[in-house]
Amino acid sequence: MIKRFRVQATAAFGIESVVADEVKALGFDQVTVENGRVEYDADLSGIVRSNLWLRSADRVYIKLAEFKADTFEALFQGVRRIDWAAYIPQEGTFPVNAKSVKSTLFSLSDIQSISKKAIVEKLKETYATEWFKETGPRYSILISILKDQVLVLLDTSGDGLHKRGYREKGNEAPLKETLAAALVQISRWKSFIPMIDPLCGSGTLLIEAAMIGRNQAPGLNRQFDSEHWNWMPASVWDFERNSARNAIVEDASFKLEGYDLDPRSIRIARENAEKAGVADFIHFQVRDVADLSSRDKYGYILTNPPYGERLSDLREAEKLYGVMGDRFGRLDTWSWYVITAHEGFEASFGKKATKNRKLYNGRIKCYFYQYFGPRPPRRPKEEIEND
Repeated sequence: MIKRFRVQATAAFGIESVVADEVKALGFDQVTVENGRVEYDADLSGIVRSNLWLRSADRVYIKLAEFKADTFEALFQGVRRIDWAAYIPQEGTFPVNAKSVKSTLFSLSDIQSISKKAIVEKLKETYATEWFKETGPRYSILISILKDQVLVLLDTSGDGLHKRGYREKGNEAPLKETLAAALVQISRWKSFIPMIDPLCGSGTLLIEAAMIGRNQAPGLNRQFDSEHWNWMPASVWDFERNSARNAIVEDASFKLEGYDLDPRSIRIARENAEKAGVADFIHFQVRDVADLSSRDKYGYILTNPPYGERLSDLREAEKLYGVMGDRFGRLDTWSWYVITAHEGFEASFGKKATKNRKLYNGRIKCYFYQYFGPRPPRRPKEEIEND
């Protein structure tokens, strides 16, 4: 079996650099960044570590091949050249998905069926059978074509990495966990800085911050497709999971507070934090943003307010932004970070952002408005040790 792989961590538009920083922090090399993906070299342990630890990536793939194809024959031959038996056992289930952007081959169903046929024809050479029952573990394949350039990818994750296992319930417009983690990292939050989400909904931003503060691997409490593969040793998964558990800072100390006017949202946020194992690190409370205050001189506000899809909701959202502008302004030594899909946010909020970043929450285009306050002083080392 191949010992090293070219791995691809996919990312939502606008957070590729965040994912690249995570990949480098995990110790991987030969890192390159493209639109929507970060590539790097990894061995089997590295693939497991990527799935367990990457906070902002969507999925982790193995890149099996890259070639040009502007005809279905070229696609068939390119896919067929891969040694599929090295990855897929005779009983393996191998669904084929497809994406095509600005390419001659654009019919996704045809791309899928032709690629599937090519895989089957290649597997027949090894397994000497005409029929594959596909009753075993899943080996999902993605055929991604951009400007006639084909990428053949093997999905090691299964469910998207945003599915941490703690959020069974959410509010009407949930923020993806991967994006929430990216926002915390973009803000450069550190555990000695108090943070408030005054419109916390189901608590995702604060839960992700708590997991970062505890050095808790986001994938520790879920399953992945590749842990059921016959060539991925269980011992590798056991070792990396144990390492991740041992890396958690059990005595971490930080101040995270979440408020919402809706009692149901606060109840869900507490349940989600409990499932994530961080309930003891976040204070949730039913509270109106109009009552926002803090005795702390420095801190961060990080929030995802409603943006109003319907006209009546839009007016309510804009009114809310005005209240936020007033209350946030009273914490004038704090930094404020707001993500919203409403392009007129700054006008309603009453203040122009220091920095603005375009991002996507799923298919929804959003803007991350960043208002930088003075830098909080670092806590002395002896003060931290005496907590």
